[in-house]
Amino acid sequence: MSARRFAPALAPLLSALLGALAVAGFAPPGWFPLSILSLAGLFHLALAATPRHAFLLGWSYGLGLFLVGVSWIYVSISTYGGMPVPLAVLATLLFCAFIALFPALALAAAARLASPGRGRLALALPAAWVLGEWLRGWIFTGFPWLALGYSQVPDSPLAGFAPVLGVYGVSLLAALSAGLLAAMAPRADAGRPSRLPAVVLLAVLWLSGLALQSVDWTRPTAAPVRVALLQGNIPQDLKFRPEKLEATLGQYARAVLASDARLIVLPETALPLFRSAVPRDYLDLLANHARARDGDVVLGIPEDAGPGRYYNSVLTLGTSPEGLYRKAHLVPFGEFVPFGFRWAVDLMSIPLGDFGRGKPDQPPLAAAGEKLAINVCYEDAFGEERIAAARESTLLVNVSNDAWFGASLAPWQHLQIGAMRSLEAGRWQLRANNTGITAILDDKGRVRAQLAPFVVGTLHGEARGRTGDTPYLVLGNWPAVLVALGLLALAWRLPARRQGHA
Repeated sequence: MSARRFAPALAPLLSALLGALAVAGFAPPGWFPLSILSLAGLFHLALAATPRHAFLLGWSYGLGLFLVGVSWIYVSISTYGGMPVPLAVLATLLFCAFIALFPALALAAAARLASPGRGRLALALPAAWVLGEWLRGWIFTGFPWLALGYSQVPDSPLAGFAPVLGVYGVSLLAALSAGLLAAMAPRADAGRPSRLPAVVLLAVLWLSGLALQSVDWTRPTAAPVRVALLQGNIPQDLKFRPEKLEATLGQYARAVLASDARLIVLPETALPLFRSAVPRDYLDLLANHARARDGDVVLGIPEDAGPGRYYNSVLTLGTSPEGLYRKAHLVPFGEFVPFGFRWAVDLMSIPLGDFGRGKPDQPPLAAAGEKLAINVCYEDAFGEERIAAARESTLLVNVSNDAWFGASLAPWQHLQIGAMRSLEAGRWQLRANNTGITAILDDKGRVRAQLAPFVVGTLHGEARGRTGDTPYLVLGNWPAVLVALGLLALAWRLPARRQGHA
């Protein structure tokens, strides 16, 4: 086989390796340029590809990205869900293969609309990529994990665009950077490209992002509030065992009573029994302790609201009127059963696996003189769904239980997603997680304090409430989506210029 024919045969494998490499651009390594360089490599391979070959390249890249980046799905369904190992491996592979269809379709669409022409594809590939991410974020209830924009927070200059354009806007600018780099690279089948326009545009994008980082889109309220975030570190395989219940309740009660903070936050389902079954004097004990400090306790608790109606809820107790938030965006298979998949859920041992959905427009909860925009665990991957609450809030609060994913990449990726939410909203954020990572983030998405994962502890610190609207809180994801559509249309309308020969 000639070298000319051998290279295309290896392209899908190279694409998969580039996808796997991109994972290091996300937390915990957080080498943000790597995600862009990896995508630039994929775009370079796709510049001369037919739509069919572009589809294969995109699918291979996505498969590498997700098999490595969300390998924690296997941990969740096998180690803690109890699914037999062969089925868990197959389920993880099928899920990643399905999610990889989104980058595949994106590259195929770009090749169909904008080929031939390096300049056209340098615009079309990033635009289609981001539209694919956006679709992946809501279709079939959505799975926006590992959207490219997350890799850029909080350290990349492009993070400065997050309060303006949100995660998909940052994705678009990162992908556009990758497209420009791909267009600048020499190819054996094309003439030497002019690099000056691409270099100038890259400089403008990155310097603009750097300048935007110094803009304060929101303003502080009154004095900071002293907070305490509890990390119980209850192992997932013990969390719902009846014999562990008394120890869990005692552990959290002691931690609350030992804190002098005005706002105390416990993780998701910190109390592993329905609210109706919690002794009233236990909740009174927590509430009275908070009232003595003119404060409140925020705790995660399952709620039974009638026959067959269960919610994954967050309750506030103390000085402020009692508040309740019910999780609205549920995890497929973990918190609700998709139609036709009861058999798969029956193979796993997931407690409380069929919750009801809370209302989508729940307002912030009042606590310790602040207004808290609450979300529960997986919900903070869907920032646009809590925009209304974020606009009315002074602080963001996420309660989670990442014990489901063990010592994997998931808790670190989850923290990075939270950093994007703080940047988009211009708000400080309190994150209480059962096994970690429990942290306090400021309005720039930077971690001000955190606990190490898999330790029992209380994170004490201060958080500063903020008010005001970032552009993202006003306009949401639509500017990013419309810009991506505009770039795709521009690439389609530009005159085609064939460079070199095939």
